[in-house]
Amino acid sequence: MKRYYLAVVGMLACAGMAVAGINIPGDGSDGGLHVTSNTKIDLSQAVTGNWDDDNSGNGGVGIYDSNKWAVVFKYTNVTINAGKTLTFNNHPRRAAVVWLVSGDVTINGTVSLDGESGPQGTDLLPVHTEPGPGGFRGGLGFRGALTGGPGFGPGGGNYSQDATWHGNASLLPLIGGSGGGGEQTGTWSRYGGAGGGAILIACTGTLTIDGAVRSCGGRGDNSAGSGAGGAVRLIAETILGSGVVNTAGQGGNGKIRIERVSGTENMIVTPSPSLVALDPGAVPQIWLPDDGPTVRIVSIGGESVSGDPRAEFGLEDTDIQIVESSTTPVVVETRNVEQASQVKIRVAPRINASMTIVNASVQEVVSADPLVIRWLANVPVRLGHSVVQVRVIRP
Repeated sequence: MKRYYLAVVGMLACAGMAVAGINIPGDGSDGGLHVTSNTKIDLSQAVTGNWDDDNSGNGGVGIYDSNKWAVVFKYTNVTINAGKTLTFNNHPRRAAVVWLVSGDVTINGTVSLDGESGPQGTDLLPVHTEPGPGGFRGGLGFRGALTGGPGFGPGGGNYSQDATWHGNASLLPLIGGSGGGGEQTGTWSRYGGAGGGAILIACTGTLTIDGAVRSCGGRGDNSAGSGAGGAVRLIAETILGSGVVNTAGQGGNGKIRIERVSGTENMIVTPSPSLVALDPGAVPQIWLPDDGPTVRIVSIGGESVSGDPRAEFGLEDTDIQIVESSTTPVVVETRNVEQASQVKIRVAPRINASMTIVNASVQEVVSADPLVIRWLANVPVRLGHSVVQVRVIRP
């Protein structure tokens, strides 16, 4: 048997959507977040459900919504004290973070979703560098007869290559940075850096940043590839402060989007953000609309794919297992995506092989309204675990 890890990600390169407003859809059921000492939020404790469920019975842990691929917190207010840092342990699905805040947000300290850098050493266990929430892992280094592996995510680097960030200026959907490729050099294991995470901070009041919000890509060890920066999206009635917002990558830079009715532009923002002036009282576009474009992998090798893959490499946690062959069919379904689009399937073996990107062809138009299309591609099969991801580029 060949065992495969599957991470399904829909990346849509589409025109920027109209995103505006300060009417944030949060009920405050996670209470207030006040960081007075260095704190790590464990996203694995989030309750699984719909993002807009009342979470007051589990206040503070958030809700993991698999349909949104996000851990959502509905706070009353947020304060990060000066000199203090807030970080995150990833959810098992490595989902992005969304804060919907009914009051003000004040960040005098640091909120970090940085990806890990590649460790140094010759006798390291084959463990991938960990991304920020919403990002993707770096590739393995390996020594001996086996070579390393590519980084993961839609812009993951091949052997020793830096990653790039893929998405759109609206940050809908909210996707972090990809991982850099690992490499084997003599007796040294060179690990790729992981991608920066992705966070949306939206509040009805004033968002003040005099500290920092970071989602940077990790550095690759020596000749290994580095991770791409992630994504930060900020929405508020008023945005103030002279702090730092940074999604720079040791590999490629990520994206920043700032949406506000009023505010000052005194923050140090890297790279340059997309700025959106909001009309007072407008409704924000927090998620893709129900009739927005989507993509999913339906099956691999005739085996149905879960809508919420576990994203692990262990033998017990493999999402799909298929018998050995030279190629295997992958079926993809798109909704509200033009037939002239490109559907690209990326296969990244964990070790000892390069990644492959295969273009899928139209197999069947399932329905015209809504437009549902099935696509088919035969992808190469490698012994061991591989990551399979799909990305759509619209005309």
